[in-house]
Amino acid sequence: MEEPEEQPPREADTEPVVTSGASEAVPRVLPGDPQNLSDVDAFNLLLEMKLKRRRERPNLPRTVTELVAEDGSRVYVVGTAHFSDDSKRDVVKTIREVQPDVVVVELCQYRVSMLKMDERTLLREAKEISLEKLQQAVRQNGVASGLMQMLLLKVSAHITEQLGVAPGGEFREAFKEASRVPFCKFHLGDRPIPVTFKRAIAALSLWQKVKLAWGLCFLSDPISKDDVERCKQKDLLEQMMAEMVGEFPDLHRTIVSERDVYLTYMLRQAARRLELPRASDAEPRKCVPSVVVGVVGMGHVPGIEKNWTTDLNIQEIMTVPPPSASGRVSRLAVKAAFLGLLGYGLYWTGRRAASLLLALPAARHCLQRLSDAWPHK
Repeated sequence: MEEPEEQPPREADTEPVVTSGASEAVPRVLPGDPQNLSDVDAFNLLLEMKLKRRRERPNLPRTVTELVAEDGSRVYVVGTAHFSDDSKRDVVKTIREVQPDVVVVELCQYRVSMLKMDERTLLREAKEISLEKLQQAVRQNGVASGLMQMLLLKVSAHITEQLGVAPGGEFREAFKEASRVPFCKFHLGDRPIPVTFKRAIAALSLWQKVKLAWGLCFLSDPISKDDVERCKQKDLLEQMMAEMVGEFPDLHRTIVSERDVYLTYMLRQAARRLELPRASDAEPRKCVPSVVVGVVGMGHVPGIEKNWTTDLNIQEIMTVPPPSASGRVSRLAVKAAFLGLLGYGLYWTGRRAASLLLALPAARHCLQRLSDAWPHK
């Protein structure tokens, strides 16, 4: 299995000839001495074994949505709750049933480290919000976006502490299961975090930023595992999204709707026909429809279904708009207020320290001696 890689947004290559089906395209290879098999024969043998495991009518969990590309490739989108044990089992079952050629997950290169970290380390990391993490977020995303990312990490830490479950378990299960499927590639399908946060911050007014930050800072409502599992029900999730749209419509657009478009594009790029190896250039090209498993949050599934058959332009959602005049003024105001408070704090601290120092008997004695020794006119 290939190492996790984020596929760059690009148009599909020249489409090869399509065969009628996977079983007809793979020649039968009889088992013999493995050392005498050519690379093409070995490939075909492993592919035949994989297709035998692949079920024509898989028994899939109810959280799976099946989409079909124009060339016959199939995409099975697993909608998950990011802190759910049931979602992990849904992902494992789906990959084992369909034996995919590609697995696409809702991660970008900035979050890929969670795939190889153990559960205990992730649980500890998720609960800790350190100065180092804040500095890293500010370096990657800028001051405003970095602070917003830390507030959202605080929300994630709150859920982690309440449930005792590290986030992203379904992605780690997908990574492990994909490694057990012959010739299965693993793709990172989410838009980079810095782009998402910068676009989200740019879309909010100053008042909306303050209101959102205030709400995130004081989030402390208890969360049960039943609450998380109920998120797998589309009706409840759509109700939650509707409430969010009413309060922060621009935030919903940048964090949810735009990423729906990006995830759909990456799934469509992954769902391209698979070309089989040829013993020589003289042989005709043989291709079979591919099978893809997508692992995304349940909130993205309706958007992926909606965008599946539409023309997508992801260049627009990959650009970061320049800061507006009001944004520049607000940043200058925040910096001026910060420097003013810092200066006042230093002044007050210095004045207080000087008063305490001068109140000491030894200090008063020294000042008296200096005064007596100073020549008077």
